[in-house]
Amino acid sequence: MTDKHRQGILLVNTGTPAAPTPEAVRAYLSQFLMDRRIVPMNRTAWWFILHLFILPRRSRRSAAKYASIWGEKGSPLLVTQEELKCALQRAFEEGEPARPERLEEPGRVVVANGMSFGEPSIIAALEGLRLAGCERLLVLPLYPQSAFSTTAVVRDALQPALAALGWETSWQLIDNYHDNPAYVQAVAETVREAGFIPGSRDRLLFSYHSIPLKDLAAGDSYAQQCETSSRGIAAALGIGQGQWAIGYQCRFDRGRDWLAPFTKDMLAGWAKEEGPEGGGRVFLVCPGFALDCLETLYDVPQELQPHYQAACAAAGNPGQQGDFVYVPCLNSSKPHVRALCAVVADSLNASAPQKE
Repeated sequence: MTDKHRQGILLVNTGTPAAPTPEAVRAYLSQFLMDRRIVPMNRTAWWFILHLFILPRRSRRSAAKYASIWGEKGSPLLVTQEELKCALQRAFEEGEPARPERLEEPGRVVVANGMSFGEPSIIAALEGLRLAGCERLLVLPLYPQSAFSTTAVVRDALQPALAALGWETSWQLIDNYHDNPAYVQAVAETVREAGFIPGSRDRLLFSYHSIPLKDLAAGDSYAQQCETSSRGIAAALGIGQGQWAIGYQCRFDRGRDWLAPFTKDMLAGWAKEEGPEGGGRVFLVCPGFALDCLETLYDVPQELQPHYQAACAAAGNPGQQGDFVYVPCLNSSKPHVRALCAVVADSLNASAPQKE
């Protein structure tokens, strides 16, 4: 029997400034860095440190980075997430094979976008789904691997937002999809399309955003999920352990211990290698990001690639300086849409939503 309830699907990402200006970046970072999941310090002390010492400098530097990647339509992250939302909506309307039976009929699903920080806000997205007549809610944070600082932030925001709207609806949150076969195959397909050759001297570096070791000690399973994703993608590509590795990038501060090995250290190590293990191309992929963002569009070409090239030159391997290939995120591609349809289908078919 077909479920006649209209299903709302909320895609959530971290967020982006409204403009590539110091003022807009400062407003965004102020909201982002005051979250307890991001910086677990005494709120009063941290407010003064953040607003008096960190934001004045960091806002200007970050604004310059954002300005270098900003497109005619605005923030690349926001533009691509909107494209993904529309593509996912079309897939359900047109009869995506992976969709669950309860979404058989056109008009039974409404997809919306929200951000944990900045706009569109989670509460605004929820209000849109409520006004569209949705009676069930599925929340999909666009983080294949869950972490306290990403997926848990989304969970923290949901109940207060629903309460503020007075919306008593059944909802469920997809905590992660790090080992979903459709996601694994989609990333592997993207790596192949970038030119990676299994069995050759090419090497593949999986680079994930780092998290504080304190979170791992508190029970965060992020590191295990990153390793499982990497092993699955490598297996789908048909490559052995010697042709791939894992690194972590973008430590927020030096005052805490962060998950390693760091991507920069891995690249420097590869640049120094000699003999049969050296000399191949380096492919870098970021499977922890569903969509390309500042960390991939700026940090990779402006920081990681020059770092690798400089390490090659220092090691006397100038011929390797051009052999660095960045593999784009899944973005709004057809493989990504198919993967997310499968993730949604698996979740809805596994169990009926529960009122939380």
